[in-house]
Amino acid sequence: MPRPAPNQSSAREDDYSLKETSPNLGGGRVSRGDKLTTAFDLVEQMHYLYVRVVKAKELPGKDGSESCDPYVEVKVGNFKGFTKHIEKKSNPVWSQVFAFSKDRLQSPFIEVSVKDKNGGKDDFMGVVLFDLHDVPRRVPPDSPLAPQWYRLEDRKGSKVKGELMLAVWIGTQADESFTEAWQSDAAGVSVEALASIRAKVYVSPKLWYSRVNVIQAQDLVPSDRTRNEVYVKAALGTIVLRTRFPQTRTINPFWNEDLMFVASEPFEEPLVLSVENRVAANKEETLGKCMISLHDVERRLENRPVSAKWFNLEKMSGEQKEVKFSSRIHLRICLDGGYHVLDEATHFSTDFRPTMKHLWKPSIGVLELGIIDAHDLLLKEKKGGRRNTDAYCVAKYGQKWIRTRTIIDSSSPRWNEQYTWEVFDPCTVITVGVFDNSRLQGGDKAAGSKDTIIGKVRIRLSTLETGRVYTHSYPLLVLDSSGLKKMGEIQLSVKFSCSSLLNLLNVYAQPLLPRMHYVQPLSMYQVDSLRHQATKIVSARLGRAEPPLRKEVVEYMLDVGSNMFSMRRSKANYYRIIEVISDLKMALKWFDEICLWKNPFTTVLIHILFLLLALFPELILPLVFFYLLVIGLWRYRRRLRHPPHMEVKLSLPDTVFPDELEEEFDSFPTSQQAEILKIRYDRVRSVASRIQTLMGDLATQGERLQALLSWRDPRATALCMIFCLTAGILFLFIPFRVFAVLVVLYVLRHPRLRQRMPSVPLSFFKRLPARTDSMF
Repeated sequence: MPRPAPNQSSAREDDYSLKETSPNLGGGRVSRGDKLTTAFDLVEQMHYLYVRVVKAKELPGKDGSESCDPYVEVKVGNFKGFTKHIEKKSNPVWSQVFAFSKDRLQSPFIEVSVKDKNGGKDDFMGVVLFDLHDVPRRVPPDSPLAPQWYRLEDRKGSKVKGELMLAVWIGTQADESFTEAWQSDAAGVSVEALASIRAKVYVSPKLWYSRVNVIQAQDLVPSDRTRNEVYVKAALGTIVLRTRFPQTRTINPFWNEDLMFVASEPFEEPLVLSVENRVAANKEETLGKCMISLHDVERRLENRPVSAKWFNLEKMSGEQKEVKFSSRIHLRICLDGGYHVLDEATHFSTDFRPTMKHLWKPSIGVLELGIIDAHDLLLKEKKGGRRNTDAYCVAKYGQKWIRTRTIIDSSSPRWNEQYTWEVFDPCTVITVGVFDNSRLQGGDKAAGSKDTIIGKVRIRLSTLETGRVYTHSYPLLVLDSSGLKKMGEIQLSVKFSCSSLLNLLNVYAQPLLPRMHYVQPLSMYQVDSLRHQATKIVSARLGRAEPPLRKEVVEYMLDVGSNMFSMRRSKANYYRIIEVISDLKMALKWFDEICLWKNPFTTVLIHILFLLLALFPELILPLVFFYLLVIGLWRYRRRLRHPPHMEVKLSLPDTVFPDELEEEFDSFPTSQQAEILKIRYDRVRSVASRIQTLMGDLATQGERLQALLSWRDPRATALCMIFCLTAGILFLFIPFRVFAVLVVLYVLRHPRLRQRMPSVPLSFFKRLPARTDSMF
């Protein structure tokens, strides 16, 4: 398969590359490697003028009465903010905060006016004026500024009846009032849409694997005893699974088959099992059913046996209520808490912990992410013909999702928001996505529009040095059926702090997944089905939050559809394999040149080295390990100085044919009209997706082998260097024959001496980074 020549210029490749930046983090310019300790130290400070309107008292009523409908208007230059109006209250309470961007203030004065809501022109009741130069500054962790009572004045400066309790100060986005404050940047947003622009933190639901072992049924009563094609259908929510037909067709069928579901806490829906009898080609008869609440199901931590139980089957008889009869079903049901529920692609996983918190180990560090700003975002045509971008970011790591506030009508938004996660495994990936909010015009009832995808960034924690602050500008790339597009750039700052280096290094020797994945492994079909179920549950649960995370956002962050067939991705995996074995090809070519005496001096040196090793075989292994040590030290100079990002050449977005991209983004099943073509097309894509996954796994293993000495993961390579040094010294004193005998005896050891858990070298190898997280 010849590799197509790239058709993009070097300038365009530079446009897709990562760029190191030097923002003013924490209020001061930070050089590479500096350690910051202040609050919000990974973002630039943004100063805001805060006005807290608490309450008023003794406000005059309308036409001499004691009641009024007051509200407060806060005005700074051309920016105006309004509290809600309270009907018939002379002592109203508002407790609202207004935040005005200090960079955009157009007046040195702050006017806080109290007005009476009227059907026509609102009545002016009084005002409190502040000089911006006299406003105090507040920086957390200082306590909040205490509000004070201020006498209202009329337009001429004379005191009038009524007092207003206010607090006015200048702070930053680190202020605890910032999140819920009315912001001047969103002055044009409707009241209905305000909730959709707030910064929020979400927690994905706690997921369990529900294992249903359908054993047998007894005393079934089919209407037609000549047809006993009986199977069990299990439904949990919208997910429906079924068993195969039993081998013997009797009224006491036997299956002994496992059905696995993903369930989320709290368990809102019961597990419904029904015994069906196929009486015709497209007709089934329900012989009985039962409903089981997951609250009553046993929770299993390890691979211990679960007792089976008999459940009575209930059958609906016409318009009568449920009638119990003698049919029953034998089941073994449990909730497996020892697994890690795969809610995303395994290569991009952000968490490897089991469901049960009792099995969690202490955290090894803290991940801090600063979302600073974005540049040159593509403008979209919105309602009314205007072109703008209302951008927000979503970041996912572990169970914690965050959503930044939406910056209105800006192609270069500035968020400057900082978030923190606990880290339990360094071989995990944090994902940051950028989206265009489509629901600002008309609130949640905007015509079924979807949030536009602008791009995303993935960062593997194991490629980060501990304690170092990384500040880079990442290109936002989107691939669709029309080709690769650069949607802009996002500037991020990342810091991975480790509490104990010893604990961090110890994680590399532990199994990647929880114990249950090795003791009772899941099949490839089960993993695909469970991942699909988990994605649907997470998407539905986050969509019920306020403001909701849209379905398209969650699916994009979870890489839904990444395992579907793609000719482009298959070619990319093929070239990854070719690149991995290129070193072997070069070694064979070099050896061939030695055999052909193309360089006589080198050939003579090889002969001398061979004779020395033949006379002193105990030097073979020490020389091999020392050679690997030298290669690793030599490559240390060329190690990556920044976390890897999407590689355009690696993903081949510009070297495939347009019809291949159309095929990649075609629906599954295909949208082709011809029925025969549809069946064949889907069959080929289904088989090819497995081959594609196999090719990707082979490439991943080879790249992990290369990562031993490439310093892609500096800690893993350092451990490899230490091992090579230690092994090289030990084999100076251990005879090779003794080592060979020990290796053979270990490989041929008795099964009783073996364990089902992976060995330390295998666990270390599986934690090495590959280039998978740099692909689209």
